[in-house]
Amino acid sequence: MSRRIVIMGAAGRDFHVFNCLYRDNKAFEVVAFTATQIPHIEDRSYPAELAGSLYPDGIPIVPEEELDRLLDEENIDEVIFAYSDVSIGYLADRHERVIAKGVAFTTFDVEGSMLPAKKPVIAITAIRTGCGKSQVSRRIIDILRELGLKTVAIRHPMPYGDLAKQAVQRFATYDDLARHDCTIEEREEYEPHIANGIVVYAGVDYGAILEEAEKEADVIVWDGGNNDTPFYKPDLWICVADPHRPGHELQYFPGTVNFQRADLILVGKVGYADEANIKLVVENAERVNPGAEIIFRESPLDVPDPDAIANKRVLVIEDGPTTTHGGMPFGAGILAATEHGASEFIDPRPWAIGEIAETFKQYPDIGDLLPAMGYGDQQIEDLEKTVNAVDCDLVLVATPIDLTRLIEIEKPSMRIGYSLKPVDGALAEAVKKVSPTGD
Repeated sequence: MSRRIVIMGAAGRDFHVFNCLYRDNKAFEVVAFTATQIPHIEDRSYPAELAGSLYPDGIPIVPEEELDRLLDEENIDEVIFAYSDVSIGYLADRHERVIAKGVAFTTFDVEGSMLPAKKPVIAITAIRTGCGKSQVSRRIIDILRELGLKTVAIRHPMPYGDLAKQAVQRFATYDDLARHDCTIEEREEYEPHIANGIVVYAGVDYGAILEEAEKEADVIVWDGGNNDTPFYKPDLWICVADPHRPGHELQYFPGTVNFQRADLILVGKVGYADEANIKLVVENAERVNPGAEIIFRESPLDVPDPDAIANKRVLVIEDGPTTTHGGMPFGAGILAATEHGASEFIDPRPWAIGEIAETFKQYPDIGDLLPAMGYGDQQIEDLEKTVNAVDCDLVLVATPIDLTRLIEIEKPSMRIGYSLKPVDGALAEAVKKVSPTGD
């Protein structure tokens, strides 16, 4: 008899684990996926086109709140936990709930879900979401280009629409973003690569994605999401640590795996971090991953007009996932406003409407900032209305994308961002060692 399992996920890692380990595997029957973290991704199905020959009707995707019902009614043998950026306590709570029903509980198979590649793979991962992986990815791509190597980025999945249509996605232009009907969250990850002249692949079927990417790349850059582990076996595994959240490198799954197994640990944002916090991250790295090389990088702010911030009442818009389930209380916008003398941070809650107001209810610890949530058309519309309703002098947009491509901001606004200070040293040497040039 096949072993009946449920895969707990958030529309990404869960599908990849299924594709790697359970698709066309008669020893298992996947009864359902559960979905959480991301709005509007439950109550659909993993389509038959992707699910394989054993699932002609596809596989149901249900809200995680229905897990207890599945365990009570569906004779489940095992639950596989397959999503990222959760605390060890959160994971323990799910474990206890499942085993209390007499059902086995395991986390996803890290090794079994890392596909081998024919081309060298450099994986950029992190201990939490919002650590600065994207700027590291872009810098590594620049190093590879300086070596004369062609690179593509393969991004962690964010398939929030039609899964069958999103099986393999290739983004080379801004028109591709519109053609694939990308959300704000997707655009935040793909658009910076496009602006840097790099092709990005993403989607659902990462085996098929790899086959396409290898046709046009000398080196694959895996641009991880949240604090997830790589989907491809890396030749160079980088973990970005955040000294603004010291200790999180040991407290959040599966970022702990990245921190323990990385070849190179990059401690970013050191120019704005407390020395004691940096020291704690380093001590933890030396204790749990003594073989890793540790390097430090500043992440200078990109502020086009610092004088325009002085004495202004500002609304700061920060990256959505980083400030919601990532738990980061500030980002580039808050730092820029503080450094350049803003007179007041305007709390957007009194003006928040619709799904933006619901976001604040779901994440009550968000500070005086507005998370750029945009998982669907209604949420984007509610974001625009909220921004324009807030009583402020200046809007600081600290999202990875140009938000004005998607919403109209009726007040004076300024884009704020991070960059990675290009003092490479050990980073460049590590990249060269795994490049096909043999340097």
